[in-house]
Amino acid sequence: MTAGTRLPPLEIGITRTLIVAGAVASRDYQDVHHDPELARDKGSPDIFMNILTTNGLVGRYITDHFGPSAVLRAVAIRLGAPNYPGDTMVLTGRVEQVDGGTVTVRVTGTNGIGRHVTGTVTLTLPATGAADGPGGTA
Repeated sequence: MTAGTRLPPLEIGITRTLIVAGAVASRDYQDVHHDPELARDKGSPDIFMNILTTNGLVGRYITDHFGPSAVLRAVAIRLGAPNYPGDTMVLTGRVEQVDGGTVTVRVTGTNGIGRHVTGTVTLTLPATGAADGPGGTA
């Protein structure tokens, strides 16, 4: 694995259940994440995903590729276009830096209206078979 390596894309269907379950699991009870009427009253066309759910999905994307032995050390993301029910978010990644067993990946997630998330994930890999997890390449 070297800088420039691209990770395969991951498509995630954005459902009401995913949005609400992610908000509840992260104890984010803001009405814009579970009540469509109140979300509309606040200017949104519908409920939308919270940042903690997005953060978890970015982490899943990385560990799906690098395997369960990968340890996420830093996740720095910024939200853009909201994830609304009925859309699909496509996560893509590119290895930015490899320093021994430490890897930094730039991640982007897009949906039907634009970029939902951008950021970087820094992770460490075990010394043996460092990138031999599911989807990994040596």
